[in-house]
Amino acid sequence: MSTAHDAPKHPYHLVDPSPWPLCGAIAAGAMFAGTVIYMHGGPLWGIAPGVLGVLAVMFLWWRDVIREGEHEGYHTPVVQIGLRYGMALFIASEVMFFAAFFWAFFTSSLFPVGGVWPPKGIHPFSPWEIPFLNTLILLTSGTTVTWAHHALLENNRKGMIQGLGLTVILGITFTCLQAYEYSHAAFGFKDGIYPSTFFMATGFHGAHVIIGTTFLAVNFFRALAGHFKPDHHFGFEAAAWYWHFVDVVWLFLFVCIYWWGSGGAVGAE
Repeated sequence: MSTAHDAPKHPYHLVDPSPWPLCGAIAAGAMFAGTVIYMHGGPLWGIAPGVLGVLAVMFLWWRDVIREGEHEGYHTPVVQIGLRYGMALFIASEVMFFAAFFWAFFTSSLFPVGGVWPPKGIHPFSPWEIPFLNTLILLTSGTTVTWAHHALLENNRKGMIQGLGLTVILGITFTCLQAYEYSHAAFGFKDGIYPSTFFMATGFHGAHVIIGTTFLAVNFFRALAGHFKPDHHFGFEAAAWYWHFVDVVWLFLFVCIYWWGSGGAVGAE
């Protein structure tokens, strides 16, 4: 009788107080402070405490959410609707985030100081080498994550795991190629407005690829553990939405910054 009396009378989930939002904010602040200090000549290891803190919060926070949704049954259909709205608004905020960097790039390129873009002395990358290869990789990864999603909807767990695994591998490959590209850049971050806008836009996109790859890797291991059902898989769906957003942003980066923004200059690669 006591258990029945204490049972919730509504389909909503009243979240217990959690330390992870505050801890995540502190860790992210430490990470970005370390990054800014590094950009001004500080040690690289100064970024490490913040990065480790962010990873720890991601692990612990996701653990709690997975427990709530997968094992405790709190993610009812009504709660999932709220989660979908939340994810959609988060992606909308990310669109505005990247819009700021595109705005900075277009302002600088359409009204360049000295009347020349790219500025004199800057040798941009050829868009048809590593950037084009990375475009093909991301477009392929969008296909594989869609394959995994449709396999899940058809209760084909083998296809879902294969699609997720390929998507994670393609995400890691993209990051490695971008790191190689950065290491061969003919300009540095402090060499003017072109390098600053280039590295800010493509660098933050690269950070989002790493986050998205991590998100998908978590879902891959959850799939191996038997999580997700055709009618209950918002964690997977949110990761797929995020990955498609990353794909679309890269297409704009490739067209606007690598191709149009290079001004037909000879690449550095």
